[in-house]
Amino acid sequence: MCLSIPSKIKSIDLEMNTCVVDTMGVERGSSLDLIDQDVVIGDYVLIHIGFAMNKIDEEDALESLKVYREIIDKMEEQDRLDAILESENCPNR
Repeated sequence: MCLSIPSKIKSIDLEMNTCVVDTMGVERGSSLDLIDQDVVIGDYVLIHIGFAMNKIDEEDALESLKVYREIIDKMEEQDRLDAILESENCPNR
């Protein structure tokens, strides 16, 4: 299962219509081809299979990230490792 974790836009390439996002400390590229809203550096977006799908409010993004961190903090070490390995198979990578 792939979860769409709020990701903060770090840079934008207007020529390629792509961006680099930070998802809880992991940076990755994303296409902006499917988003129907204007975005700027610092905005939070939700990514699905490598595409930014929609922009979300910063307050909502930060609250979601807080909940994700609480979940991660409560996971056993092996469960964390398993979750990381499973995320490697997510099409968003």
